[in-house]
Amino acid sequence: MDDFLIFAKLLDGNGGARDVSAEEIAQWQPAQGLLWLHFDYSKAGTLQWLQERSGLDDIAIAALVAEDTRPRATSHAGGLLMALRGVNMNPEADPEDMVSIRLCVDQHRIISSRKRRLLSVDDIVESFADGEGPQNSADFVAILCDRLVRRMAGPIDTAEDKVDELEEMLLGSARAKLRSELGQVRRQSIALRRYLAPQREALSWVQSERLPWFGDVQRLQVREVSDRLAQYIETLDSIRERAAVSQEELVNQISEESNSRMYVLSIVSAIFLPLGFATGLLGINVGGIPGADNSDAFAIFIGILVGISAALLVFFRYKKWL
Repeated sequence: MDDFLIFAKLLDGNGGARDVSAEEIAQWQPAQGLLWLHFDYSKAGTLQWLQERSGLDDIAIAALVAEDTRPRATSHAGGLLMALRGVNMNPEADPEDMVSIRLCVDQHRIISSRKRRLLSVDDIVESFADGEGPQNSADFVAILCDRLVRRMAGPIDTAEDKVDELEEMLLGSARAKLRSELGQVRRQSIALRRYLAPQREALSWVQSERLPWFGDVQRLQVREVSDRLAQYIETLDSIRERAAVSQEELVNQISEESNSRMYVLSIVSAIFLPLGFATGLLGINVGGIPGADNSDAFAIFIGILVGISAALLVFFRYKKWL
């Protein structure tokens, strides 16, 4: 098998499938069963194979090998062209760095392509061993959409729990790194929503489009998936808003603390300003300084400074500045 072809499956129509060789792919006929070809579009051989052996037109080929796509769905030549996204559950990967899969689906054949591993596809492959896989093209689309959305629950629930934790930290005194963590949660929710919103539109289009091979049961399944995806989008909006409110509250708390400290410093400065002026004036080294020859002058001067300080404190209390 060529390295650009990840696998090739021939579905038996009863929930099972078997691997097929390159020779069987070349001789395949629709009467033999539903053929699923899964490619790595980053490999150079994928484009060549699609152009020379797939029988697809340029529009479908361009959709399968496009480097950057947003979720979408459209009918084409009696089939479906789809680009969907799933959360990145690969090791040491960020879930919001979503993995794309491209699909060209008709009644007799499924051609899909991806660059990075997508666990939702692995789920479908594993279901064939138990005889619980998709039985036809419509089943495949409905099950894949369900698997993609189902795996989004974990990262979204984690983000929601994280916001709860950060809100408790905000109410308490543990606020170290709080601002950066709130910013990270907001970025994650925005990144996830960037693809989930158009993906919901794509699923809505699939359930409303009247393709002859796409049955009512599959439409209902896609509708349920679309409704669940809408709930996830609403949750992400809530997470983003709560994180934004928490950030604003954190900024307000820091600002209030800074203002309180500056206020205390201002009061201290206001008290010591006349005292500093008096000591500075009497500290000049010129003749005629009052009390220079009086042994009690220092004590009298200290008393005057204390009196000035007390008068200022009384004045500040009277003005309700303290």
